[in-house]
Amino acid sequence: MPRPRIALITGANRGIGREVARQLAQDHGLHVLLGSRDLIKGEEAARERPNARAIQLDVADPKSVARAFEQISQEVGRLDVLVNNAGIDYDTDQRASIADLTRVRRAFDTNLFGAWDVAIAATPLLKKGLSPRLVNVSSGAGALTGMGGGTASYGISKAALNALTIKLAAELRSDRVLVNAVCPGWVATDMGGGGRPIPEGAKGVVWAATLPDTGPTGGFFRDGNRIDW
Repeated sequence: MPRPRIALITGANRGIGREVARQLAQDHGLHVLLGSRDLIKGEEAARERPNARAIQLDVADPKSVARAFEQISQEVGRLDVLVNNAGIDYDTDQRASIADLTRVRRAFDTNLFGAWDVAIAATPLLKKGLSPRLVNVSSGAGALTGMGGGTASYGISKAALNALTIKLAAELRSDRVLVNAVCPGWVATDMGGGGRPIPEGAKGVVWAATLPDTGPTGGFFRDGNRIDW
């Protein structure tokens, strides 16, 4: 009997992360670990699926990341999928020329350095995984092509996350880890504030998390279609 695939989704207690966890568990049969800064909210979300479990994980806190991965290493010993979904501060009210850099640094701590810290911690476990996949949930706001003003911390941090995606994909190619960035589009989450339904935005993330071994790596996608960096 084949072993169940294990996925960790950060920021999974609400929004896109919660829906990605639901789709991976319900539609693809994965066992999902719901990374949540607030463990109680994560446990509430995990009760929706029998093959889901919450784990306390604040990606902006290195100590929390270390504790979470020590727990995963001891209890599971591998990862097949990592979805770096946690993100903050869609700052449409900020401009780069007058930005509050304290706020910018806080956004980078989650949107870039948090994802980077989690990727580093997850890499040894992904190398032990079955058809391992790493998905960075990015945004068209981070695309250099057509980039304009506004959303200073969010857009620039997502551009940096895209660069990290390319680096990780190149370095992990020989270990069979497919690494891609996905823009879910403008989605009706608490942060997005409008747009298309959450399940539609989550589908593109799930697509990248369940790619076949012949699938792409080092790309930027929306709804399964490659988009410009």
